Amino acid sequence: MKVAGKVAIVTGGGGGIGGALAERMVAGGARVVVSDLDATAASEVVSRIEQTNPGAAVSLGGDASVVEDITALIALAEDTFGPVDLYFANAGIGGAPGLDASEADWNLSIDVNLRAHIRAAQLLVPKWIERGEGYFVSTASAAGLLTQIGSATYSVTKHAAVGFSEWLNITYGDRGIRVSCLCPMGVNTKLLYEGQESGSALGSAATKAVLAAGDVLEPADVAEVVLAAMDAEQFLILPHATVLDMYRNKGSDYDRWLRGMRRYQTALMGENN
Repeated sequence: MKVAGKVAIVTGGGGGIGGALAERMVAGGARVVVSDLDATAASEVVSRIEQTNPGAAVSLGGDASVVEDITALIALAEDTFGPVDLYFANAGIGGAPGLDASEADWNLSIDVNLRAHIRAAQLLVPKWIERGEGYFVSTASAAGLLTQIGSATYSVTKHAAVGFSEWLNITYGDRGIRVSCLCPMGVNTKLLYEGQESGSALGSAATKAVLAAGDVLEPADVAEVVLAAMDAEQFLILPHATVLDMYRNKGSDYDRWLRGMRRYQTALMGENN
């Protein structure tokens, strides 16, 4: 799908991948509603866009996992630009490491990393079916294909996000609904470094695992990859090509892969001692 002339919503758009997506979408001719829990950060992204593309973007603070906030985003997009064509379920959190994650930790991670996608799809897909067209882009993670050393909440919810995207694609892909799932590895955002700043050995191992696994990309580079994949209507978006090799190795011999991951975790944890 070409993005020129389309109306898009980007959650988690106050910086990182979301901010880069919003800016790249506008550069490609789209009009965008930028949303973030940090309303000021979302507004700052729109201010940058306005410098070169006045009138092409608006912002709204809100929680991407709350139905009322998603509804408000859709209403703002429709009132300002017209019917929503593209939805980027990009907001996400790193979560808590280990089995010591509390019920509140789990609920928050499930809400933001998974239910936010489900709730947005519930609101948008029926409208898209009526129109015969729509595009849902889910930001998951390479952790959703592999796993995340350190954070149980992150790993589990990102696996679930991939699973929901697959289901959405299979169920509605022949009815004009396009679905892509973005699974990056290391990207230069605040989220990448949360683990090493957590004070937890598992959290530190989580960041080290990603940093050691491959190149750390800039958000703008990821945004370019996303738009190219959307143009091809490609489901799985892998900015890090090595993730596909890792995924194939995992599937070819699951037990060997698990043994290797345990050895890798032991080595990372040893670096913390």
